[in-house]
Amino acid sequence: MLKTGFSQKSIRTFIFWMLWAAAALGTYMMLYSDTDIISYLKSDYSKVTWLIFFLFVLGVLFSFILALVISLETIQAERAEDLAKAKGLKGITVSADARRAVDRFYHSLQYTVDAHTVPDIETLVQVDFARFHRASRFVEVLGNLLVTMGLIGTVIGLTVTLTGLTTSLEALGQDQELLLSGLRHAMSGMGTAFYTTLLGSVLGGVLLRIFAQITESGVEDLQEKLMRTCLVYCSADIRPSLEQDLRFLGAELSVLERRFKNLDVMFDQSTQALSRFIQEIHTLDSLITQKYSKNPAIKTIEEHREIVELLRKEHYLNEAVKHPVRTALKRLFRLT
Repeated sequence: MLKTGFSQKSIRTFIFWMLWAAAALGTYMMLYSDTDIISYLKSDYSKVTWLIFFLFVLGVLFSFILALVISLETIQAERAEDLAKAKGLKGITVSADARRAVDRFYHSLQYTVDAHTVPDIETLVQVDFARFHRASRFVEVLGNLLVTMGLIGTVIGLTVTLTGLTTSLEALGQDQELLLSGLRHAMSGMGTAFYTTLLGSVLGGVLLRIFAQITESGVEDLQEKLMRTCLVYCSADIRPSLEQDLRFLGAELSVLERRFKNLDVMFDQSTQALSRFIQEIHTLDSLITQKYSKNPAIKTIEEHREIVELLRKEHYLNEAVKHPVRTALKRLFRLT
């Protein structure tokens, strides 16, 4: 019996993604809940922290969508596996314009088999799911980029710190307000250096990389499932064999049986329609007979027709009596 729902294993990628996101959020709430990051973002004049947060949010959204799509593809792969267990490769019904990568893979596989060629399953799997690998690598690239942005922020922060310290040293003993302003500037630079390094390393080097590994592992599991389905349940349809011929013959016989059933139904419908038509003709004939049987004009025409027929016979008999030879010749020529 085919599965109607989906198992917990089919959405394992999405579950792992949500668990890691919950663990990261819980860790932040325990360790950094007292830090006022929003106020720091407002006071960060370099805007490097804003860029780090923007890239991190972009990577998280992209990774979330990818994990969801991989889970849906895995559900579709399990349904296709159930169909392949029951009817083989021919039992997996997919269309050419299918949206799912699993459906496109099986459609390509069926097309190559129908073309009487032996497909390279591993290469076909890699081609159809290459975009998922690129998406996972994109998330990983974003993580590496965040680490780089953190280092750039560190350099910028140290530069701001040195500038502030220089200003403070120049104002030492001369301008107290300029000295305090330089120190505040230097402390802001140190905060930028530390915050950008921390955020870049944690958000990009840890969180996004783990998200990328989760989705990459989900794609690999999906490819292994498709490979196993093809090698175990579809091998008789992929490689030329007696079992493949028997399945093909059985499929053709099933198609012929359905067509014969359709023809039988059509013949029954035609027979019923013809019976109704004949019945309607008889009904119409009886109605016409009943309508015109009591008409005096019709009766008069029938009587005149009988009189004309009698006159024609009488004329023929008179001609036979008066001219027997000519009548005999006419009859002879008529017979010949």
